[in-house]
Amino acid sequence: MYDLVIIGAGSAGLTAGLYAGRFRLNTLILEKMSVGGQIILSSIIENYPGFPAGISTYELIDRFKKQVEDVGVKIEHSEVLEISEKPLPNTNCHESKAELPRIYNIKTSDGFFDTKSLIIAAGAQAKRLGAEGEEKFIGRGVSYCATCDGPLFKNKDVVVAGGGDRAIEEAIFLSSYANKVTVVHRRQELRASKILEERARQNSKINFVLDNIIEKIVGRDRVEEVVVKNVKTGLENVIPCQGVFIFVGVIPNTRFLKNFLRIDELGFIITDEDLTTSRDGIFAGGDCRKKSLYQVITACAEGAIAANSAYKYVSHQTQAIQSGG
Repeated sequence: MYDLVIIGAGSAGLTAGLYAGRFRLNTLILEKMSVGGQIILSSIIENYPGFPAGISTYELIDRFKKQVEDVGVKIEHSEVLEISEKPLPNTNCHESKAELPRIYNIKTSDGFFDTKSLIIAAGAQAKRLGAEGEEKFIGRGVSYCATCDGPLFKNKDVVVAGGGDRAIEEAIFLSSYANKVTVVHRRQELRASKILEERARQNSKINFVLDNIIEKIVGRDRVEEVVVKNVKTGLENVIPCQGVFIFVGVIPNTRFLKNFLRIDELGFIITDEDLTTSRDGIFAGGDCRKKSLYQVITACAEGAIAANSAYKYVSHQTQAIQSGG
């Protein structure tokens, strides 16, 4: 029986693990893939405080991981399949049923775990564009990770779909390999921070096709061109290219919840200011949570808050049992 299980070893989950370890909660972190989460798909973080020249995402995550391990928190690689609430244990506590301790059972690909509390920091994954030909050319010119695949497009022409921070960061990264980078965005204004936009517009390899969407991705064995359509005029145009990098948002990794918690229409978990979800003892943070800003620093802050809330919850329940309610 754990005091706390954290689902996800991204920025939020690792920070939650660090704080939980310092609180001396018996804690386990479950991660189905690699430690670091979605952020490791970017090569560098330039807006994390304390690193004015930026820091490699791998180095930052490695530092997080070492801190977590130093406080005795274990990270286990296992995919969470389902969460359920076990029957309340026998107790002499006379508090109301809503305040009685809960035990949550976590079904994973490698077995079952019981815990008194949970932090869900499962992150998110890249959203598909939905253009014709996208699925066909995944791995044959269509990519969702510039860091992973950028070197494969040296001296080639590529298209980047999206206008947020991630899209513009990756366009700048790709310009160090590609011959030309064309950013296609459905609006006239980019959503990226102004400093990123300024940097991209000063880059001679990057040009912008605004007020346009990608309708089709075309080729024989690999990507050869994209068909874009102006959202205002309806006119179509062809952009020759050998690669298409798609950064149009994320989908939260919350399918395993299966209506166990309150989520919004897109699948993001809804919490209060203490990061408590719709069930007592379960908290959420990071990219799987409904919020206004998705950044490493906000994920870290939420991980710390969630761990603090879990500590208070577990402590309260322990005291209630010891005092007999």
